[in-house]
Amino acid sequence: MKAHLLGLGLLGLSGLAPTASQGGVEPRLQWPVRCVVGASCVVQHYVDQDPGPGIRDFACGSTTYQDHSGVDIRLRTERQQAAGVDVLAAAAGRVLRVRDGVVDMSVRERGAAAVKGEECGNGLVIDHGQGLQTQYCHMRLGSLKVKPGDQVAALQPLGQIGLSGNTEFPHLHFTVRQSGKVVDPFNGGAVGSACGGGTSMWDPGLRAGLAYKPSTVLNRGFTADTPTMARVEAGDLEDVRVGPETPMIAFVRATGLKQGDSLTLSLTGPGGETLATSAPVVLDRNKAQQFMFVGRKARAGGWPAGTYTARYRVERAGAVALSDEFRQEIRR
Repeated sequence: MKAHLLGLGLLGLSGLAPTASQGGVEPRLQWPVRCVVGASCVVQHYVDQDPGPGIRDFACGSTTYQDHSGVDIRLRTERQQAAGVDVLAAAAGRVLRVRDGVVDMSVRERGAAAVKGEECGNGLVIDHGQGLQTQYCHMRLGSLKVKPGDQVAALQPLGQIGLSGNTEFPHLHFTVRQSGKVVDPFNGGAVGSACGGGTSMWDPGLRAGLAYKPSTVLNRGFTADTPTMARVEAGDLEDVRVGPETPMIAFVRATGLKQGDSLTLSLTGPGGETLATSAPVVLDRNKAQQFMFVGRKARAGGWPAGTYTARYRVERAGAVALSDEFRQEIRR
């Protein structure tokens, strides 16, 4: 989905993108969302550094899509978005352009035609001097706290993550430009540069927590009735507990999966008994996200007390690319 081919003309935005140094000083961008990567948010897509028809992220992987111009910082559920998650200034600077007034609604409901010219949704651009600018897209309607001309400090709240513009899920699309050209903050590389090297533009204190993860578990848990992607996306299945007399179903949603990946999910009881296991699911193409679940109907006499464990595994090219275990306790 071309979620970020932005209608910059309507915002009056000039290009954005940084290099590995600004006037001899290494840029130190702060994380532009008040969230913890791997806990309350994930990086779903990186910048596409391949100038041709192929795709390539900064680590020589494929966790991006054609012509993607920024970093997608995704919340795990729409419930998080509704509660409010702050978007923060990545560095000090002056606000150049702001747009508000775009409804928070998935493009699956609005349709691509309805967001033509406002693909970025609600958002803004900050000029940091020396040709460096940052852009913030898909922000929440009515949440923006700044106006053109305002001076902002690093980590100052600008507004909140929303669901505006050309997007199907709550996230911030964060773009960096230097002298009008897109660059990737993870290695300072412009489109067309070699992958696997470069210098991170993130503040050194952030870099360990921003280690490259081509695939990530976005949601997992247990439920007593059939889970759906819509319910998981909404956040309706967070922290659900099953009881001794109900069905037991384990579910997982993961991002950044690749063609040829083999996915399995199993559920075992407290004594190690296999209660349910999926046949391997082999992906026929890259998947931005993939949802699966396994389970058993309620057992006569109820489930024995103890710990029930779900195990998720993704094998890629003969190695384990992603795995996770999560548990549910039954008390009687």
